[in-house]
Amino acid sequence: MSASEEGNARTAGYAPHPHIGGRTAVLRALAAWRMRWPGAPRVIVLTGNPGSGRSRLVTGFLMMCDPGYRKQLPLDELDPATVPPDLPPPAVPSPAGRTAAQVLWLLADHFGLRAGRTEDVFTELAAREEPVTIVVPDVDRAGPVRAAQEPARLIREVLAPLAAVETVQLLADVPRELAAELAATLPSGQVQVIDLDAPEWADPAGLVLHAETALDPDTGAPELPYTTDPSARRALAEALAGRAAGSRLTVQLAVQSLIMQPEGFDPADPALLPGSVGEALDVHARRLGADPRTLRLMLAPLAFAEGEGLPVQLLGPLANAVAGRDMSQDIADGMLLAAPFIQPVEAGTVDDTADAAPADGEGAADAPGAGPARTLLRLMHPALAEEIRAGLPDVRDAQTKIAMALLEAVPQQDWAQADPYIRDHLAAHTLEAGLLPQLLTDPGLFAHADPVVLRAAVEAVPLEALGAPARTYLRTAPLLTRSQAPAEMRAAFLETAFVEDGLTPYAEALHARGFRLPWRTLWSAPLPGVQAVTTGALLQGNTESTQSTEGTEAAGPRAVVALVVPEGTPGSRTVSPPTEGTGTEAGTGTEAVTAEGATEGTGTGATAAAGPDGAGAADVAAGPGGRAILLHDLRSPEFLDADPAQVLRPSDDERAAAPFGLSRGADYLRVWARATQEVVAALVSDAPITGADLSPDGVLVVATERGVTARQILAAAPAAPTVPAQRAGTTDADASHGLEGDHS
Repeated sequence: MSASEEGNARTAGYAPHPHIGGRTAVLRALAAWRMRWPGAPRVIVLTGNPGSGRSRLVTGFLMMCDPGYRKQLPLDELDPATVPPDLPPPAVPSPAGRTAAQVLWLLADHFGLRAGRTEDVFTELAAREEPVTIVVPDVDRAGPVRAAQEPARLIREVLAPLAAVETVQLLADVPRELAAELAATLPSGQVQVIDLDAPEWADPAGLVLHAETALDPDTGAPELPYTTDPSARRALAEALAGRAAGSRLTVQLAVQSLIMQPEGFDPADPALLPGSVGEALDVHARRLGADPRTLRLMLAPLAFAEGEGLPVQLLGPLANAVAGRDMSQDIADGMLLAAPFIQPVEAGTVDDTADAAPADGEGAADAPGAGPARTLLRLMHPALAEEIRAGLPDVRDAQTKIAMALLEAVPQQDWAQADPYIRDHLAAHTLEAGLLPQLLTDPGLFAHADPVVLRAAVEAVPLEALGAPARTYLRTAPLLTRSQAPAEMRAAFLETAFVEDGLTPYAEALHARGFRLPWRTLWSAPLPGVQAVTTGALLQGNTESTQSTEGTEAAGPRAVVALVVPEGTPGSRTVSPPTEGTGTEAGTGTEAVTAEGATEGTGTGATAAAGPDGAGAADVAAGPGGRAILLHDLRSPEFLDADPAQVLRPSDDERAAAPFGLSRGADYLRVWARATQEVVAALVSDAPITGADLSPDGVLVVATERGVTARQILAAAPAAPTVPAQRAGTTDADASHGLEGDHS
C-alpha cells in the first residue's frame, strides 16, 4: 500500500478503503457488478483522464476479490455496499507490454480452454454453463511497442468480442478515447461507462485526504511547518486538490516535488501549486531556479523509452541527441531536479546468446538465462511521457535523433554486443520515426531482437512498404515467438526461411555473423503434395537434370532424395509395386525405392515447385489417389530425370553406423548423436511434417505442406565411446519413404 493513499475520508462512519481512500460511489457500483446484483450491468468500462487513478482503483477493488488480500483488509470497518462477496477471484490478464493475441491466450490458459484458433476462445466461453468474471486493467499500457497502437487492437480483437459473450462478466480499465468504442458494441442495459472525471463519479473529498495523508510526517513527509501542523497541512491539501482539477497524478507530483525538494516552497503562494501535470514540471523547475525546458529535455529520452525503461547509461547520449547539444553537465547537476519525476527499476538482463536446449516436442525452448540485474529509469506515469512529448516541436524528428543515437551505440554494428535495450527496442523507435523499413535489412538484427517486440513493430508497417527480407521475417515471426527459441535457434529458422524465399545471401550472412547454427540449408523446393521422402544413391550411369538438357556421365553413385508425390506431378514417374525378388539389388544389401506401401491420401497440398522444364508447377494438383516418385539431387537445387528403380536406400547397417539419428514428432524433429545421445539439432515447423529422412552423411530432408527442404547438419560427429551408449528412450525415425511407414 502507498502511504499517500492511507487514512482517507470516512463515509457515513465507515473506514475508507486503505489502498484507495475514497471512491465510495465507484466501489459500490463495482461490488454490485461483482455480485451480479439485479439491474447491475454485465460489462463495466472504467475510464477517465490520464492520472485520474484508474489503475489504483482497480487494484484496490481486486484486493477485495482475492481471498488472500481479503484477510489483510479491515472489511468489517468498510461500507458493506463497497465489499464484493467472497467468491473465487476473477481472471486478470495483464495487457501491460503484451499483444492482443497474448492477452487472449492468457485467458485461454487460465480457463483451460482447448481452443486452437482465436475465435474458438470466444465460442468455448460462450458454451460454459456458469458465467466467468474477467478484469482487464491498464488497457492503455498494452503492447510491446507504443507506436503500434495495441490498445485499440486489444479493444477490437479481444475486449469487444469478450463483451459480446453472454457468459462473460467483464470489467475493463480503458483510456477515454477507446471507451465509447467498446461501450457501443453492447446494448445500453448490458454496459455501464464509469468516467472517474465525471461529476457523479468524481471524489474531491477523497483527493483532499489523499494530499493530506501524503503530507503527513507519519507517512514519510519531512517535518516542516506546513506538514507537522494539522490545520496547515489540511489547508495546503485543500489548496493542492483545488488546483489539480481532480487529477490525482498532479497532486502526487506536486507533493513529491515539495517533499523531495522543500527549499523555496511557500504554501501561501498559489503560483507554486500546479494545475496540471505540465505545470507540475514547470513549477518545480522554476522553484529550484532551473529552466523548465532543460528539465523537459533531460526527461525527453524517458518519455520515448520502450519496455520497462531506459538503461541509465543511455540517458545522456539520447538527451544530447534530442536537445542537439551536450547535456552532460545539465544531467550531472540536475538529477535531483529530475528526481521527483523518475522511477528507477531494477531489471534482470536476458542472456540471449547463451546456449539453450533445443526446442521440445511442443515447440518451446528453454527460456534464455537471466543475467545480472541492472538499473533502468522510467517516468513516474505515462501521462508525464505524453506531456513531455507533446511539448516537443517535432516528435518524429526527436525519434529519428534517438534512433540514430541508438544505432551509433552498437559496437561495430554487431548486434551480439549491443545493449539489450538497443537490440530489442530500436525497431520501436524507428517505427515512430518512419524509418523502420530501412532498418529491416540486417539478418543479424532479426535473429538477436526480441521476436515479440520486433514482430509487433514490423506488423505495424504496411506490407507494401516492406522489403523482401522483412517479409520473410514477418512470415517466420510466428514460429520464432511460439518456439521461444534463443538467438542462435532464431538465426537457424531464419536461415532456412531466407533460402526458401530465394534470399540466399541473407542466409549466408547469418553464417558469417558468428552464430553456431546447427545446419546449413542446401536447397528448398516449394513442391505441393509430398507424402514421403527417402534419401539414397542413384546407380544409373546417365542421368539428366530437369534444369539441363544435356546428360552427364556420373563418376559413381549420386546422392539423391526420392519424393513420393501425387501421380501426375511434372517430372515424376509412376512406379509399380515390385514383383517378388525385385525389391533388393543383388549384392548391394540395399533396397530399391518404390512407391509400394505409400499411404493413399496422406499427402497435402503445397505451393509452386520447379518442374522438369524449369517452369513453375503452381497449378499441379494432387492426383486421384495415385502415387509417383520425383527425384531430386540431395545437395544441390535440381530435379533429376532418372529411373526411381535405380535409387538404392541405405541399408540398416549403414544407418546404424551413421553418426546421427533422427526422432520425429508431428511438427518437430530432433537430430541426435548416436555416440552420446545428445541432441545436436532441433527443428520446429510451423506446418505439419509430411515426411523426413536423414542421410548417413548428415543431410536432413524434410517435407511439409509448404514443400521440401534439405539441411546439412553442421555438428561434428562425436567419437564413439569405448562402451556403446545405451538408448534412453530415443528412437530412430526411419525414412518416411512409404515402404514400411513412419517409425518415428
